[in-house]
Amino acid sequence: MTTPGIESAESQQPLAPLDLTVGPVLYHWPRATLLDFYAGVADSPARTVVLGEVVCARRRELRLPDWLALGRELQRAGKQVVLATQALVETEADLRLIEHQAEQSEFAVEAGDASALQLLAGRVPLVLGPHLNIYSQQALLEHADLGATRWVAPVELALDAVARINPPTAPVLGAGGQPLQTEVWAFGRVPLSFSVRCFTARHHGVAKDSCGFVCLSDADGLAMNSSDGAPFLVLNGTQTQSAAVQCLLGDASALRAAGVNSLRLSPCARGFLQVLRDFDAVLHQQGAADPVMVAWPALGVPGPYGNGYARHQPGMAWSET
Repeated sequence: MTTPGIESAESQQPLAPLDLTVGPVLYHWPRATLLDFYAGVADSPARTVVLGEVVCARRRELRLPDWLALGRELQRAGKQVVLATQALVETEADLRLIEHQAEQSEFAVEAGDASALQLLAGRVPLVLGPHLNIYSQQALLEHADLGATRWVAPVELALDAVARINPPTAPVLGAGGQPLQTEVWAFGRVPLSFSVRCFTARHHGVAKDSCGFVCLSDADGLAMNSSDGAPFLVLNGTQTQSAAVQCLLGDASALRAAGVNSLRLSPCARGFLQVLRDFDAVLHQQGAADPVMVAWPALGVPGPYGNGYARHQPGMAWSET
């Protein structure tokens, strides 16, 4: 992939490792499933793991003490752990949970919503989540002053835009005067919107406040097709996702040239640990993307794939070169 404006930067800098980050589980999985999943992640090539419920406040298979205990286990396994706040804060209870996350001193916290910034700033190492609407270098500078160490770029930004906001040759300085790390969404269905309404509950004809947790039956969300039968959207409770799975497995050169430090891989119900291993092999062991991706559908990894956003195209577009 050739991305305007960043090819020269690639030629000036040595290749750097692209760390892998396991994003928060966006779907409603049973407690036992979550614990089994993270046991596998502990032995995976991922360097960072983001923990917590970010979609729906009613999903409480694990509560904050459980997440903290799980974080300690992952930390002992050599992982960097980050706690995540909700992407849509609705109630005083939601704010109290963020306050409790700010009170702990063990892990960094990722702000999923602007309302979390005031509670977190200056109290814990801060990660700027992908839903904070940081679309300019000036906005990134303002947020970096809050004590940020990492910035997760908005999911729809092209890679050359990422490079302009946090340039690889002159990065924005974060907490302690260190260069602010850049992370991009490299695998998983793209979160498009959040709502106070639960569209999964509406689809099943139940009220949000007495939903019976019907989303437990949709381990990878509820797929919706257009009127002509084409994959369109995925309903995930209060979150709406793209039907296409963003996949930047074949974009290592452009990612490095854009100054990206880490790639966020958003969990899916089946085949995800193999996806992690495949990303590690392709990015760091000179593997090829196409042969490994061919095997994913048989493992249950959802599709179709898209990489359009990274290339100034519609997000659902897919290009192999």
